[in-house]
This record gives sequence, C-alpha cells and structure tokens, in this order.
Amino acid sequence: MTQTEPKTYRFSEAPIWELQRSYYEEQGITAWQSGDVPQYITSNRVMAISYAEMIFAFLQDRARIGELTERVMILELGAGSGQFAFYVLQELTKCIEVAGIPLPPFRYVMSDLAEKNVTFWRQHAGLAPFVELGVLDFARFDAVQDRDIYVQHVGERVGPGDLAQPLVIVANYFFDSLPQELIYIEDGHVYDCRISLQFPEGAHDWSASQQLKEVIGSYHYQRDQAYDDDAYPYRDVLNVYRQHVSDSHILLPEVSLRCLARLQALSQNGFMLLTADKGDHRLESWAYNEPPKLIHHGSISLTANYHAISYVCEAKGAQSLFTKHPYTYLNIGCILHVPDPALYGLTRLAYERCVERFGPDDFFNLKESFDTQIEQKSMPQLLALWRLSGYDTQFLLPSTKHLIHLIPECGEHEWIALQQGIHRMWAHYYPMDSNTDVALACGILLYQMDLYQEAIPYFERTQPTMDHDATVLYEMAVCYYELGQDHAAKQFVDRTIAIQPEHEEALALRDLLLTLE
Repeated sequence: MTQTEPKTYRFSEAPIWELQRSYYEEQGITAWQSGDVPQYITSNRVMAISYAEMIFAFLQDRARIGELTERVMILELGAGSGQFAFYVLQELTKCIEVAGIPLPPFRYVMSDLAEKNVTFWRQHAGLAPFVELGVLDFARFDAVQDRDIYVQHVGERVGPGDLAQPLVIVANYFFDSLPQELIYIEDGHVYDCRISLQFPEGAHDWSASQQLKEVIGSYHYQRDQAYDDDAYPYRDVLNVYRQHVSDSHILLPEVSLRCLARLQALSQNGFMLLTADKGDHRLESWAYNEPPKLIHHGSISLTANYHAISYVCEAKGAQSLFTKHPYTYLNIGCILHVPDPALYGLTRLAYERCVERFGPDDFFNLKESFDTQIEQKSMPQLLALWRLSGYDTQFLLPSTKHLIHLIPECGEHEWIALQQGIHRMWAHYYPMDSNTDVALACGILLYQMDLYQEAIPYFERTQPTMDHDATVLYEMAVCYYELGQDHAAKQFVDRTIAIQPEHEEALALRDLLLTLE
C-alpha cells in the first residue's frame, strides 16, 4: 500500500472475513480434498465415538425425565467434508440399536455455509442410508446472520420456538473461523484493536485463498466508548477482563455468541453445545497475549475464546464442562444450556469417561508419538493401537509397510485379528475423492496373508486408477490363479507384461498358465 495512513477496520469487519466466506463458497469440498483445510484432528473415529457417546447419554437423560415423544435435532455447524457426521451416525445408531431402550427420536442435520458442500453430502453414497432411515438431513446455514434452519430433505423450516426438545449443537473448528472483535486491555482500560491490511500489488486478481495467504496485517489502537457503555451486551465478561487481565489482546467472540443466541431461540428448552477447537476456557490463558497471528490453511483461523463463551452461558444458568487438565491440540467442551443442568447426570458422566479421563486430545498426542515409532512396534502393539483408534484409516496407512514386514512372522490369531480389522475399517471408510490408497493397502495386506479371495474386492476398488500399475495387476493375476480362475489370471498377467515386458514373475506365471490350457 502506498497510502500514508492506511485504512483501518474493526477486526470483525476487516476484508479478511469476506475473503474467508468467498474461499469456502468457491472451494466447497475441494478445500478438504486438497488437504488445505485440516480435518483429521476433528474427524477421526475417536473424536466421533466420544461425541456419539455424549449424545447417546443426552438422549437417555431426556428419556429419564419423560421426554420421549418429540424429536431431538442435532445440528452440526460447518460440517465440511461430512466425514465426522458419518462417523458419529455410525456410532450413535449402533449405541441405540444395542441398548434397545426407549429414547426420543433424533435427526442429525449437517449444515454449512457453502452450498457446494451440501450438494456433495446429498450425493454421497455413505450418507444415503442414514437419510433413508430418517436420521440425517442437510441445511445451508450462515452462522453470521441466519435465524431459521431450512431442513432440505424433509422440506421443513425450523424457526424460533419450533423445537420442543433442547437443540444439540456440534461445532468443531468452527468458532475460530467466525469474525471476532479484538480488544487490548491495559490498566483497566479497553482499547479497540483495529487492523489495516497490506496486499501485494495486483492481489485483487488472485483467488481468495492466495490473498489470505499473502496479506499482512498491522494493528492500531484507539479508545471505543461502546465498551464503556452499560448497554454493551457482554459488559460482565468484559469487566472480568478489566479486573484480572492487563497488557493483553483478547478476542471477543461476539458473532459466535449472537449465533448461539439465535440457535437457542429455536428451542423451548435451550441447547447442549459440543465443541472442539484451539482455544482456552481458563481466564489466566488470556493474560499477556500478543496480537493474534492469522493462521493460514487455505482459509484463516484464530483462537476460540471458550472463556467468554462459557462465562456468558453460565451467567444465564448453563453448566460448562471442560477438562481440568490443560489441552495440547484440541480443547473439547460440553455446555449444557438447558433448564436445570443437574438433571443431565448421564451426559456429564459420558464427558468424564470420553473426554476428561482419556479423550480425543490424548489420542492425538499418542498418535503423534506413534507415527514416529511405527517400525519399533510389534504386531500386537500395532493391532492394539489400531483398535484404540476405532480402526481408523489414518492408523493403517502409515503402518502398511511395517505390517507387511511383520506378517511372515505372525501367528494365525494375529492374521485373523488383522483380517478382521481390515474389514471393520472398510465398513467405516468415508471416501472424499477418487483416492485409492485405503483400498490398495487392504488388498496388499490380505494378499500378503494369502487371503486371495478377500484381497480381490479391494484390488478391484483400485481400478481403473491403478490400471497402469504393474505390481497391482500382477498381484491380481496371482489372486485369480490361486483361486483357479485361469482366464482372469491370464488377462491380468498379460496386462502386467504389456506395461512391464521384463516382469520376471509375470512372465513365469504366463508360462505356467499356458501349460494349463
């Protein structure tokens, strides 16, 4: 910029937020398929199982107080790729089926700002069975301004007061991406921290993602009388910061709080919020904070102020559950903003078991360590960690090479456990693109265990993507040969040789097949 005095904006009104919206609306599901937006930390099966257990407990609590008739709406905000919802629904429906106890009906509604994401979900084969069961639906929802929720498949609009049951809100990596206010506290005084933005020359022609990546922000401070006004809606939490924090920048989640207030209005009985993000609920964590850095991963994200969110909710009678120990990667909270939260003992117990005692953040810590030590693990250790992950694909893929090395030395019971794990993992697989890595890993491992009949369906799923890979084609030829399907074996061995004429094993197998004609 060449201006002597750059234009400054209230932090929540800076152009970065409009670029953020444009990025998600333009990219749609591509943002997750490309890996630009991280999702594994909040879309793994351990995370989903924890949420499913807490939702299941909440349904039981509603049943215990006699609320069995009306449907519970579970609204996921910013559902993104849809993988997390898929995992939650798998576990929640299983819990309900196995328990066999009277519970209120539910409908899980996946929502997002980007219409492209909603279209992707509606066409996804993995989600279709849940839609047919009547437990899944979709909505486009703008958290900044929308008041109603239009549930697309059933064609219903949910407005203020329409829900008799409390609304269950799921919001992972969500509040950190909504516009926030930024203030600076010094000696009890509140300063509005404004931002100016510097873009490289010609940036207006770039994509939203590229502009967000290259923008440089500078901060400017001025007194704002609005924060001193008794009419300021969040003055109570602001007074806490005035009294206990100094020389610190604080993000005020006004947009998030207004969103929660609009969602609360949909129900006659409040809401339960399940949320996970990078952000702290402890007051001391907001002391002496430097100005925020714009963390870029396709879009941008900041730190979620769970202290402000829980404080405002608790002032209205809610109960907040966050871990007593500090988090490392992901802070997971449950806010019971319902009449008489004390009635929800099973929900609190589920949080204790699935988050406080050992939760998704602990699991992610273990996985980080595990990924650096794979080659030192035995087969029983690998299988145990895989079971702990809920047979997550991201545990298998990094381990495939080492598992191949271990298979010849394993006993039959370990082969059986590995085979069972592969099939269980595939039942939980949620494809987001044409990537065949998971199917290929399954096929190779079963092939290494001489389980040719079981390997073939996985190898077939790699086609036509891998139809020029000589190794895959040769292993498919061997599978068909071992099963006595010589015609199919010859087809694949010929294709192998066409790609790699000097493939010795393929040449030998072709000669053998010729002698059998």
